[in-house]
Amino acid sequence: MSQNTINYLIHDRNNRGRSQTGWLDSFHTFSFSHFYDPNRMGFRSLRVINDDRIAPGAGFPTHGHRDMEILTYVLSGAVEHKDSLGTGSVIRPGDAQIMSAGTGIMHSEFNPSPTEALHLLQIWILPDEQGLAPRYEQKAFPLEEKRGKLRLIAAKDGRDGAVTIHQDVNLYTSVLESDDVVNYHLKRDRYAWLQIAQGIATLNGEELRAGDGVQISGEEKLEISTNLSAEILLFDLG
Repeated sequence: MSQNTINYLIHDRNNRGRSQTGWLDSFHTFSFSHFYDPNRMGFRSLRVINDDRIAPGAGFPTHGHRDMEILTYVLSGAVEHKDSLGTGSVIRPGDAQIMSAGTGIMHSEFNPSPTEALHLLQIWILPDEQGLAPRYEQKAFPLEEKRGKLRLIAAKDGRDGAVTIHQDVNLYTSVLESDDVVNYHLKRDRYAWLQIAQGIATLNGEELRAGDGVQISGEEKLEISTNLSAEILLFDLG
């Protein structure tokens, strides 16, 4: 990628923080829990990307959040969600889920399978306003809508069937197979974050692997491709 046309910084997967317990193996793209790096405090409104693997029958017991937009993106397995709003749901691959913590919410997340491990990304985004009413929203997006193309799954205005997020963020996902190419035009006054969720992808010729993240500004055209297979998340940020 030419430094003359793009401002970018790769957050290498091998430099992430890591937390391990008997049932949880979690990698932290940004500072989280006991992992602190002053150069990894988030990007724009994006504050947390945790890559979590949860053992069968285990999970996070009931705990609280406030003033945060929390998205759960399942890569394999399923997560059972319960919260103080009375929500009870199971989140599977292909679902977009968001919980606006607002003035305060309690919830739990468990792997309901007795045999299959759970792999998910947990994403926290700072809201554009504090003290909002807590809310929960979940929608399913078929694989066909994401295969070889970018699918909007979260947006401030909830357009095109996306879940609504209280922040100036457009979140896209795509599942790429060999020789697939997707293009995205980033406006000059916008910023982007590309997260490689699974597989191997290239951004404007730069090879990236699962766990890598790239913060981007000043580029009008992003070209994302793979020679094998990949699943990506692309955040367009104000």
